[in-house]
Amino acid sequence: MPIYPHPFIAREGWPFLAATLAISLLATLLAGWGWSVPFWAAALFGLQFFRDPARDVPGDERAVVSPADGRIVAVESVRDPYLDREAIKVSVFMNVFNVHSNRSPVDGEVRQAWYNAGTFLNAALDKASSQNERNALWLRTDAGEDVTCVQIAGLIARRILCYVKAGDRLTRGARFGFIRFGSRVDVYLPPSVTVKTALGDKVFGGSSILAIL
Repeated sequence: MPIYPHPFIAREGWPFLAATLAISLLATLLAGWGWSVPFWAAALFGLQFFRDPARDVPGDERAVVSPADGRIVAVESVRDPYLDREAIKVSVFMNVFNVHSNRSPVDGEVRQAWYNAGTFLNAALDKASSQNERNALWLRTDAGEDVTCVQIAGLIARRILCYVKAGDRLTRGARFGFIRFGSRVDVYLPPSVTVKTALGDKVFGGSSILAIL
């Protein structure tokens, strides 16, 4: 896995923040504070959107942690479309005010990755799982359990970033990717798991426990 720096502001946001701050300063100098307020508001929005705080990862090796910050919008028995098996799907919806750094739900090896181009529906809708642009990772734990983690673009999101490939190893809570501006992450788990979350719960990437393997 590539070395990832851990500043409070995610590296994916540096170009956006540099641009908005430069424009805000220029607008202030040329037009004064009154005209520059919208630009400073955009810069503040960028600061909150690209924040990437450190998280305390649970010590239980069997714990499946949330891959993202957000709200649980699905907990259901489904067919895993990537591994063609029965599974429990847990979906986390991220709005524009959530942290958008994506973290590994388990300790394990990346066995395979799939990218699918698609539409950009509201990521809170269930059909976004099958129709939107998405990137899936098949993770296998040391105990032999299979977990599928799927990054899904949203209505506004236009860029899914994933920094790992088949053969890489991830630890629970490790950053592996980022989705810009509103999105969703689905996790497909073995049917035997004990689910520890419910619809509507607010979760935090790398620290909230979704299930126990």
